[in-house]
Amino acid sequence: MPDIDGINEAKQYYTDVPQTAKRYFLKGSDSLDWGMKNRLGRIFNPVSGKTVMLAIDHGYFQGPTTGLERIDLNILPLEPYADTLMLTRGILRSIIPPDTQKSIVLRVSGGTSILKELSNEALALDIEDAVRLNASAMAVQVFIGGEYEKETIINMTKMVDMGMRCGIPTLAVTAVGKNMVRDAKYFRLATRICAELGAQYIKTYYVPEDFETVTAACPVPIVIAGGQKMLELDALKMASQAIQAGAAGVDMGRNIFQSDSPVAMIQAVRAVVHDNESPEKAFDLYNTLKK
Repeated sequence: MPDIDGINEAKQYYTDVPQTAKRYFLKGSDSLDWGMKNRLGRIFNPVSGKTVMLAIDHGYFQGPTTGLERIDLNILPLEPYADTLMLTRGILRSIIPPDTQKSIVLRVSGGTSILKELSNEALALDIEDAVRLNASAMAVQVFIGGEYEKETIINMTKMVDMGMRCGIPTLAVTAVGKNMVRDAKYFRLATRICAELGAQYIKTYYVPEDFETVTAACPVPIVIAGGQKMLELDALKMASQAIQAGAAGVDMGRNIFQSDSPVAMIQAVRAVVHDNESPEKAFDLYNTLKK
């Protein structure tokens, strides 16, 4: 019940204490709207500033990838250990329980398969459906140097514009063509273009030489792709090196769900990303959990 004027006078105005506003923890995100920051805060852990994204969207262009034949059996046991699930709306609606507390990054570009030119993508999802599905971000493939470079860049900028209207971040995913050189020079170019044109964060590949220049030159957070399956220790070393070079997390798929023990592997990756554990100790954890 409201106080009646003159009976219970409020006293705690703290007139001697200036109001303060905490700066947002994520690189390049301080000027974003509240809703967009809130969604990014579901993807990135505010304590560590990092994220472990589980990428399971491979089927949108290559069908039932090894390890993703039965997402209900192979992937749902991994869900508790991921910060974020990156997937298509079809898999989200048909398999992921709606009571999940994990953030969702929706794949919103597509239209080609492994049988055709992959860079010839278009937008494959309307922003209204991303809102309906409570997405925390939308992922768009960008092929810098690809045959359809311009078209994929415009796909991204369109999603950035729509996302800004609705408060949903856009994740630019830098794709690398078969004949392109994977080096720091290329990734500096690709990630900077995406950031300059408005992407709120970027997924790219790690390279051992000069990767710190890629993260330094990019004004928004970078997460690294897991890429093709490698030995567990090698994957943990790659994740650790990327984090030490300034990456804000990983978006791993095959190096987790194609592991001999996916549940153990995703926990080992978490130890590297969030706890700054060494790859060797994380690998020991993997072997312990694997038993």
